Amino acid sequence: MTTIRTILVPVDFSDNSASALDYAVDLAKALDAKLELLHCYQINVGGVSPYGIVLPENFERDCRDAAGQQLARWAEKATAAGVSVGQRLSPLFPSEAIASTAEEMNADLIVMGTRGLTGLKHVLLGSVAERTIRTATCPVLTVRHPELASGRGGQQGGSGAAPQGAAPRGRSPGQSLSSSATRS
Repeated sequence: MTTIRTILVPVDFSDNSASALDYAVDLAKALDAKLELLHCYQINVGGVSPYGIVLPENFERDCRDAAGQQLARWAEKATAAGVSVGQRLSPLFPSEAIASTAEEMNADLIVMGTRGLTGLKHVLLGSVAERTIRTATCPVLTVRHPELASGRGGQQGGSGAAPQGAAPRGRSPGQSLSSSATRS
């Protein structure tokens, strides 16, 4: 059996990511593993260049700093739950950054949220979770937000919501992770 010592948790500060972090905290506590949080603050400067708009020189730095502050708040929640946590920021596209970070740090597992894209949007764009599953060199555990799993919808954007402690929402203690999560 593979020993899980390092878990990479990509977060975008959405409720979906908060659910994934809750699961990751529980897993890390149960396995005595370390978490590494990753946030990608991708800035598409090319999107404004046709309009002659010039972004301030410090724009990227300000975005990185704001992302770092938010990531630190999320890391504090996991630390308060008794888990060792590291933090990383990346300007790369999320699926690229997740796969390369996992390989670079020799992660044993990636735990991430899924937004449950459907219809044409899913066909055209796929999802970061799907791309990560295809490109990662370690197992990927995807966690669906409890409201999405129950069919009630749920928030789809980045809300800035902080994780709610160590207990995963929508799952009672002792409930199998496989009933709310998908393994690859």
